[in-house]
Amino acid sequence: MNILKFGGTSVGSVQSITALIDIVKQAQAKNSGSTEEPEYPVIILSAMGGVTNALLSMAENAVNAEPFSEDLKKIEEKHFEVIRTLLPAAAQNPVLTRLKIYFNELEDILQSVLNLRELSAQTKDLILSYGERCSAFMVSHIARQQFANAAFVDAAELVKTDSNFGQARVNTELTNLLIKDYYEGNRQNLLFVPGFIASNEDGRITTLGRGGSDYTAAIWAAALDAEEIEIWTDVDGMLTADPRMVKKAFSLAELSYTEAMELSYFGAKVIYPPTMIPAFMKRIPIVIKNTFNTAFPGTYIRHGAHSSALPIKGISSIDEISILNLSGSGMVGKAGFSGRLFSLLSREQINVVLITQSSSEHSITFAVKPADSLKALSLINKEFELELQARKLEYPEVENGMSILAIVGENMKRTPGMAGRLFNALGRNGVNIRAIAQGSSEYNISVILSKTDLAKAVNAVHDAFYEDHKKTLHIFCLGTGNIGKTLFAQLQYQMPFLRKNNDLEVQVMGISNTRTMLLNKDGISLENWSEELENNGEPADLSVFIKQMKAMNLPNCVFVDNTASQNPIQFYQDILQSSISVVTCNKIGNSADYEQYAAFKQAARKYGVDFYYETNVGAGLPIIKTLKDLMLSGDRVASIEAILSGTISYIFNNYKGDRLFHEVVKEAQDKGYTEPDPRDDLNGKDFMRKMLILARDAGYALEAEDVSIESMLPAACLAAATVEDFYQELENNTAYFEALKNTAAAANKVLRYIGKLEEGKVSITLQMVDDSHPFYMLSGSDNIISFTTDRYKDRPLVIKGPGAGAEVTAAGVFADIINVGKK
Repeated sequence: MNILKFGGTSVGSVQSITALIDIVKQAQAKNSGSTEEPEYPVIILSAMGGVTNALLSMAENAVNAEPFSEDLKKIEEKHFEVIRTLLPAAAQNPVLTRLKIYFNELEDILQSVLNLRELSAQTKDLILSYGERCSAFMVSHIARQQFANAAFVDAAELVKTDSNFGQARVNTELTNLLIKDYYEGNRQNLLFVPGFIASNEDGRITTLGRGGSDYTAAIWAAALDAEEIEIWTDVDGMLTADPRMVKKAFSLAELSYTEAMELSYFGAKVIYPPTMIPAFMKRIPIVIKNTFNTAFPGTYIRHGAHSSALPIKGISSIDEISILNLSGSGMVGKAGFSGRLFSLLSREQINVVLITQSSSEHSITFAVKPADSLKALSLINKEFELELQARKLEYPEVENGMSILAIVGENMKRTPGMAGRLFNALGRNGVNIRAIAQGSSEYNISVILSKTDLAKAVNAVHDAFYEDHKKTLHIFCLGTGNIGKTLFAQLQYQMPFLRKNNDLEVQVMGISNTRTMLLNKDGISLENWSEELENNGEPADLSVFIKQMKAMNLPNCVFVDNTASQNPIQFYQDILQSSISVVTCNKIGNSADYEQYAAFKQAARKYGVDFYYETNVGAGLPIIKTLKDLMLSGDRVASIEAILSGTISYIFNNYKGDRLFHEVVKEAQDKGYTEPDPRDDLNGKDFMRKMLILARDAGYALEAEDVSIESMLPAACLAAATVEDFYQELENNTAYFEALKNTAAAANKVLRYIGKLEEGKVSITLQMVDDSHPFYMLSGSDNIISFTTDRYKDRPLVIKGPGAGAEVTAAGVFADIINVGKK
């Protein structure tokens, strides 16, 4: 025999009640097929969805002399609508009449509360009981259309408690006796029982507290030695985290009683912790099922649950908590101090959710519900008045706006690194931990943190512990020019591969250019990002964009700068200090003052995030990564030689034979290799920035003025007033360029504009190199760099390839984003 309990959403509408009847029909069919006398399931019902909260609100309105009649009418109509829809006309009248009596009684009670301006716990229980009574009575009569033996049971006559109204304690012995006797006399009936409600020895209505309907199910199951308790809800069992916070949360197949109780205690709302105690004592399995997805097999909670490969079973949280900290020398070595404190709180019915104490005994931190915090503070100030006045204790303070996050699982026991993984995930995402608690059972590690960080923290921890499930990077992209557009196209194309092979998801959450910006908490589709930006965007304001990015407070967050503008650089420091990684192809920041460069690096280290800028030097070429790896592995870099301008590379690779210098420069501009004013490339300043960044990464604290640049252009070319005048000056200086070309050709050499770092000094010079030099065979617009180190002394390490272009630069940015994801 099974106990089936249906929650508020399962009785909340015509559709859900229809689904409920189908489920009961299937359960009864299983038992009816037996050759033995059938044992029908017992059906436990909650109030219709939203009704309990509405009843509580009406009670509060009444005691405050505020109107309640309109809300009462809505609840009444909600029930009547179901009856008119699901019952034939001939069967409606008795049910409507009985419910009308219930609602008239309820109205009289509320009117008395309003008249007296008094709402006792006993009266509140009586008011709340009408939700379950109406629901169970209504559903039992709807079920009677399918099951002639359906019967409504008054649970208050069978479940007996003390007089602790609002949270009554069950008289187990008497309750078991009453339930068994009743069931034996009604075995032939399909019983529909209101959950949540009971009565004291005087017959006055009491309630079993939050989750009381689940508790009712467990009480009946234990009394009747049921085979199984089925809890029917609106979710697919118990999930690894709250699906409202973590979109990637997934259902668990099985939990032990201990794991389920730990998760439920720390906020998992699918099942209420006391529910499991009667089931645990009798070792009755509990299965959590979905009324609206009956194909889902359910999450089983039972003794002797099978071992799991998951490192933890779930992440639970309590949204609102207050913490109090008591500290002072008067606590050190004083036996009984903790007992005195917690006995005081216990006497006053204040539940302590979490406790942590320093090993020095100098302080105790504990968490309570926000509603109890001021009462707890007042009690402590009175109890420890003498110690506080003598300065042996510091005056305690309440911290509100806190939450608790807990990871739970039996596999945590004796498994090294669990706490480290938790703290690393939180630290890397800038989540500050206010207190930590772990029991000796090692089934649970709990942390207290700011409520504003809770959603981010739960998502970060979920990604850290469930590596087989995809990790999500949330990126905010600045710049929609050639590089930005190409990056989006590459992301869209490559995402299926990353999901399948790297368990990585990259979600674009924000896009901005100089005109328009768009942020979306649900993400921006890369299929139509341009249209979304144009149609749904707002006027661009970089400071607002960054402020909103931080306010979204997402885990695994990356700011991507695909611009060449000075404006975003001023925000890098603040972004990094907000525990957001930065990926940039914008070289202005790293090539400005060394102090700024060092500050970016220090902020990334301090706040545990990444600052990647591979594309600052060689577009998609792995130049900075190679230099970093050489140094990390202990190699000493003796010198670096490089050609890091695709424009200049193209010009000198094509300045051959009869071709004139100004013609080759114009051809490079026509092909898009140069800036609108080619002097921005040919003056060597962009090359200088790249060499400066390399030098800094090699460990040299250099400034731009420390780099020696030999100009390849005559002064008249650089001084020309317009681009047109510049080309005229190039033509006027043809003889100068021809002399360079011919001299190199006569010596079987080629012209190369080469940057060099050696002994802490950087120079950029126009050189003639022969075929023994690794740069001799350079072609097209390729970049090339050569590292001479202790390990690569006789034959330098050479990296060569395209050093410019939207495709390779976007690919370099993409690679940096993926490298953030790997961490």
